[in-house]
Parts: sequence; C-alpha cells; structure tokens
Amino acid sequence: MKSFENKVAAVTGAGSGIGRALAYRLARQGCHLALADVNVEGLAETAEQARKLGVTVTEARVDVSDRDAVHAWAEQVIKDHGRVNAIFNNAGVAQGGTVEGNDYADYEWIMGINFWGVVHGTKAFLPHLKASGQGHIVNVSSVFGIFSQPGMSAYNATKFAVRGFTESLRQELDMADCGVSASCVHPGGIKTNIAKTARMNDSLARVTGQAPEQARQQFNDQLLRTTPDKAAEVIINGVLRNKRRILIGADAWALDSMQRLLPAFYQRLVVGSMRLAARFAPKKSAKPQVTTD
Repeated sequence: MKSFENKVAAVTGAGSGIGRALAYRLARQGCHLALADVNVEGLAETAEQARKLGVTVTEARVDVSDRDAVHAWAEQVIKDHGRVNAIFNNAGVAQGGTVEGNDYADYEWIMGINFWGVVHGTKAFLPHLKASGQGHIVNVSSVFGIFSQPGMSAYNATKFAVRGFTESLRQELDMADCGVSASCVHPGGIKTNIAKTARMNDSLARVTGQAPEQARQQFNDQLLRTTPDKAAEVIINGVLRNKRRILIGADAWALDSMQRLLPAFYQRLVVGSMRLAARFAPKKSAKPQVTTD
C-alpha cells in the first residue's frame, strides 16, 4: 500500500490512545474507517471527530477476545463499506504481578485480549484483505515483546506471542505474494490510559518496592513519553514503507539495541536496576500528613 487515500481501514481500541490517533491521522489522509472498542463513549467521540474530517465512519462495540464478535464485525464492515484494505489490531491491556502472585485467571484475561484479539482480527479480516487486492495487517505488540522484565510475565508473554505470530504471518504473506502484507509494532512508553487501567496485584511490590497504585503512578509519570499522535504517525509511515518491524520512541530503540547487543546478559542488568530502584522507591507514609491553614 502506497497510500491510504480512498481506502478502508478497521481499527480496534479506537476509543482512546493510539487507536484514536490512528483514526484521526487515517481520516486526514482520506481513509474511510470502521472503528471498534468496548468503550462505547470513547468510541463515539472518536467517530464523531473523524467524520468531521470528511470520511465515512462506522463504529461498533467489539470485545476482541470474543471470536464470533470479531468475525461478525468483519462481515459488517464489508456490508457497510464494500471492502477493507487494512486492519489495525491495536486493542490491548496491561497486567502487573509476579508469576507466583498471579492467578491463572490473570493470564487467561490478558491473553484473551492482547494475543487472541490479534489472532481473531487477523483471521477475520485476512480473506477480505486478499479480496481487496491491496491490504495490510498491523499488529501492535510492545517493546516488551522484545525485552522482558520482572513483574510483567503476563504482559511479556502476550506481546512476545504477538511478535512471533506476526513475523510468521509476514513470511507466509511474502511467499503467497497475494497483495497483502503485515507489520509488527513495538511501542515504547506512550501517553495513553494503559497504565491507569492496568490490573496490578500486591505481588508487584516484591520487584518494585511499591504498592500497585504507587508503581502505576510512577510508570505513568516517568516512562510514558511519546504522544499517541506521534505513535500513529510512525505506524502509518511504517505501513506505507512496508516495514516488518515498527519501533516507536527512543526508549523502544534503546531497549531493542540492548537486547540485540546483550541477548542474555541484559536480564542481569534489569535485575540490578530493579533492585536499586526498589531500595530507593518512595514508601507510602504510615501516618496521614496533617496540614493546617
């Protein structure tokens, strides 16, 4: 795909963050949109603003972990738009906790959205992308699909899975020479609501030295640097260049380089830095502070 003008793109997780930014940037390039999210209020706002940019926009509440719902949405997109040229499997969630501290349900929940959501979106839309004669699958992994850290086993597992799935898919599409390609996206820290909505349990304190809410706030304040709009710009440019791997943010590039240079030893560096951070992490005050006017 050399242009998104007069194409049709489907975007999951379009109610906020990168999904919303993708919708706006695609609309400015003349791309018609089929948007999905479980957050119907955020989705409606995205759709309303995108329509003001002069393109056709449809919206649907879709839980990407529900295979039947995703397939039904794909069929509806064809009915509404006549074709589809791109699927952005962007919807995702985060979870923090140690392997010992996590329940099986934690892994099942995040795998259903982050991994199976990508598989559902890919398989539901791939036949339609082929039929269009010119298509692209964009699967959003993470820098944590390249680089692991303690307390993130569930999230790491899903994002590594997305990476492996997409790289295999891309090779198959290259061999088929069917007019469809695929890219895997690895964002670093993006200023979205993912940290605020992440599920975290008390076991995370064993590696961060902080209660879940403190860790959540620190992650949100210190590590989320890149704006969703910048992320969307990098993704779209990467798709138009048919890139296999799309890294977003200086942090993503730095961690990718570290993993390449030190594929095993980087784990020791992470453990050392986490121990140091936990030692000096601010502790919640045992007594409430009293202030006077």
